[in-house]
Amino acid sequence: MPFAFNSLQRLRGPPPSVPHLHNTLSPLPHFQSLRPSLRSPQPLSRRPRRRRRHLRIQSIDAAQLYDYESKLSASFESHRKLTIAIVGFGNFGQFLAKTLTRQGHTVLAHSRSDHSDVARKLGVTFFRDPDDLCEEHPEVILFCTSILSTEKVVKSLPLQRLKRNTLVVDVLSVKEFAKTLLIKLLPCDFDIICTHPMFGPESGKNGWSGLNFVYEKVRIGDEESRISRADKFLDIFAGEGCNMVEMTCAEHDKWAAGSQFITHTVGRVLEKLDLESTPINTKGYETLLGLVDNTAGDSFDLYYGLFMYNNNSLEMLERLDLAFEALKKQLFGRLHDVVRKQLFESAEKVPVSPENYGMLSNITNGAASSKSMGFQDVAPSISSPVPSSSTSQDTSPLKIAIVGFGNFGQFLAKTMVRQGHTVIAYSRSNNCEAAQRLGVSFFSNVDDLCEEHPDVILLCSSILSTESVLKSLALQRLKRSTLFVDVLSVKEFPRVLFLQNLPLDFDVLCTHPMFGPESGKNGWSGLSFVYDKVRVGSDEFRQARCDWFLDIFAQEGCLMVEMSCAEHDWHAAGSQFITHTMGRTLEKLGLESTPINTKGYETLLNLVENTAGDSFDLYYGLFMYNVNAMEQLERLDLAFESLKKQLFGRMHGVLRKQLFENADKSKVLHEKPVLPKPSQDVGALSFGSKFKTFEV
Repeated sequence: MPFAFNSLQRLRGPPPSVPHLHNTLSPLPHFQSLRPSLRSPQPLSRRPRRRRRHLRIQSIDAAQLYDYESKLSASFESHRKLTIAIVGFGNFGQFLAKTLTRQGHTVLAHSRSDHSDVARKLGVTFFRDPDDLCEEHPEVILFCTSILSTEKVVKSLPLQRLKRNTLVVDVLSVKEFAKTLLIKLLPCDFDIICTHPMFGPESGKNGWSGLNFVYEKVRIGDEESRISRADKFLDIFAGEGCNMVEMTCAEHDKWAAGSQFITHTVGRVLEKLDLESTPINTKGYETLLGLVDNTAGDSFDLYYGLFMYNNNSLEMLERLDLAFEALKKQLFGRLHDVVRKQLFESAEKVPVSPENYGMLSNITNGAASSKSMGFQDVAPSISSPVPSSSTSQDTSPLKIAIVGFGNFGQFLAKTMVRQGHTVIAYSRSNNCEAAQRLGVSFFSNVDDLCEEHPDVILLCSSILSTESVLKSLALQRLKRSTLFVDVLSVKEFPRVLFLQNLPLDFDVLCTHPMFGPESGKNGWSGLSFVYDKVRVGSDEFRQARCDWFLDIFAQEGCLMVEMSCAEHDWHAAGSQFITHTMGRTLEKLGLESTPINTKGYETLLNLVENTAGDSFDLYYGLFMYNVNAMEQLERLDLAFESLKKQLFGRMHGVLRKQLFENADKSKVLHEKPVLPKPSQDVGALSFGSKFKTFEV
């Protein structure tokens, strides 16, 4: 307590009675000698004069001397960095190098081609001589070579110049082959991690977050430094937000055959069709175009490697081939039944069918088939001639009768009611409750519907039932100038049907909304709406009524595309029919989501989901009632056969070289179980033959 009091006095200055208080309170007599500041002050006359000096104020950042936390953090970060040698500095190696250098790792590179200029721009040291690279003692050797050249590259690397415990990593798209190869060729002291980034320069150009990175720690030493080094390498991808998936190489190859190989196969088949964007693209067709772009950017060697070096790929190719054959059999079986029925059961009647509507079209307004018009050389007109509600003040509510009040009819009715139109409906099924929920008046008798004198009759029936539905309507009970509209996925067929069966006073508008309840559930903005004013009266009211109907879709932001029915069918055969064909073929494969989905594979899964939601009657109608569909089916068949020839032709070349030019090394055939056995290869080399029986 006395010491605390004295300390306080030293800060504040002694009071007049300090000596007395000090003597009274201090228990230590000699403490005075240690505290000269408490002695009696000397007289001013006795104090020596001091030279007056100017004071200078200096300052330093005191935190710098004691910022151990920052220094520790910097040391830790430096400790986390690796020296990584990329062997194979092509597109994918350069793609990975960008992220590695950005993260602060030291990157070295070597490849047979001279990429020194690119390396310099990326901050990478390029070595033309692999010996020079290995003498730098990188901590990690990252193989970014192609599947076909990996074995040759590994054997050419001077492994003896590396440290004995170097970590070797591959990024091949097949894993069992890579694992077996690295274990066989690398010294036992080397660590091995087999990885597969499920993305590339295209799919990963906007970042790796959420993309799958598959890996297996094949062989890692017990030392803490080697375990830590493996984790630091994997942290490169985890730090970018990758979904880190640890699985065995065998598991990877099983899943990849069902996802990656099928995705590339579909993309390459479609590439052979020379698919192009059309004025009436659907979302499904645009996903196929995107798939073609993504797979076309990869070399055929990559695709061939997926086939040759994955034990599961041949089975998937067989299943895809059989699925396509099953779909064609289903289509032609239904067609055969229709033809047989017409020939033997209804010989006295000649209904408007796929076989005769082409003949009828020649006598109705001089229509010609798509081939005779040469649509390959005609640029379809895309316009927005219909004024939207924002620019037209004369739009009036319409009374619209929807005939065929199923899913699609109800889907359209929601928007029409919301826009203020009066909607009435009829269908063979009792959809009274659904109509009531939507604010629609439902009629179970078609005559009662017609006597309401709607402005527009909107047919939303299926393609196969359209003719019978149209003939069942009480046309005599309608106003003489009623507007008839259809929304079928084919256009030449309903055009001919309307012109043949409707009185001349009736107006005809053929339309196709290029969307449905699934693709249009979030709105119609930007989605295509195709229409052809087949026959509209010249008086002002009938012209305005047609525009008012089209305004329903223009007002929702649809892309209004005016083109002839024949033009539509030519484009639709190349887009809509192909899209549905691929979706239904893949559906027969029973594709499922995997733990290692690529973006391309997810595109295929979405395609299957979208097309499977439609009835087979819809798909069959696209085939039966579009004169261009058969040609597209033939082209798709030929494209698939061409791809198989390309695959098995390459395989045949490998076998021939091994058998005849390297007879002394024929044992290689037994070391690569992915190559077919002789009994299997006989069918494969005949190109046109089919695979073994496989239940789909």
